[in-house]
Amino acid sequence: MAQPAATQTVEPLARTDGWQGIVSDWTSDQRAFKNVPWGKAMMWIFLLSDTFIFSIFLLSYMTVRMSTTVPWPNPSEIFALHIGGSDVPLILIAIMTFVLISSSGTMAMAVNFGYRRDRVKCTVLMLVTAAFGATFVGMQAFEWTKLIVDEGVRPWGNPFGAAQFGSTFFMITGFHGTHVSFGVLFLIIIARKVWRGDFDRATPGFFTSRKGHYEAVEIMGLYWHFVDLVWVFIFAFFYLW
Repeated sequence: MAQPAATQTVEPLARTDGWQGIVSDWTSDQRAFKNVPWGKAMMWIFLLSDTFIFSIFLLSYMTVRMSTTVPWPNPSEIFALHIGGSDVPLILIAIMTFVLISSSGTMAMAVNFGYRRDRVKCTVLMLVTAAFGATFVGMQAFEWTKLIVDEGVRPWGNPFGAAQFGSTFFMITGFHGTHVSFGVLFLIIIARKVWRGDFDRATPGFFTSRKGHYEAVEIMGLYWHFVDLVWVFIFAFFYLW
């Protein structure tokens, strides 16, 4: 006579109500999307919202430039540097663009070495990326100083043509420069954590992912690549148009 099959009982998952349940879910790395950490998902959402903001700024700039009846200043003349007795157009902007695009390559290599658990190379490459970013911000500060002090450009006007030039330039480049500055700060913070080995052990702390995972480095890479990509559009629309 056949024996009846044993029934397997499944115990329900323990559930905590109220605020303690919310805190428990967030601290246990629960995921709403398969194989997508919360940090990476939140970064994508942040970058999407930031894309809308930069798009609005650039669309506003294009609308103002095409609708103004006053001649728009020539970027090749305003952003030229006097070198060797002659004006070289956009030379500073070209160097800034090269530096920022190069930083995207070092950031990609840092993420690669991070997932290989090579803490030394990952740290060095992140610090090199931060140095590139700081160099970019320094050159942008020099550019602003030259325009304000030497050329007399102001947010409410300038001696070269349309008054909206100054307001759109300082708003767009300043907003982007703020992103780069914050990125440099966070790069240094994450690089320090990589160097200390915080991602190789279960060490609770600020910007520390799960043990054995370098998700924070990849998330930082997403932000930095976004900042570089935005600059490409600013360079094309503001300096080449």
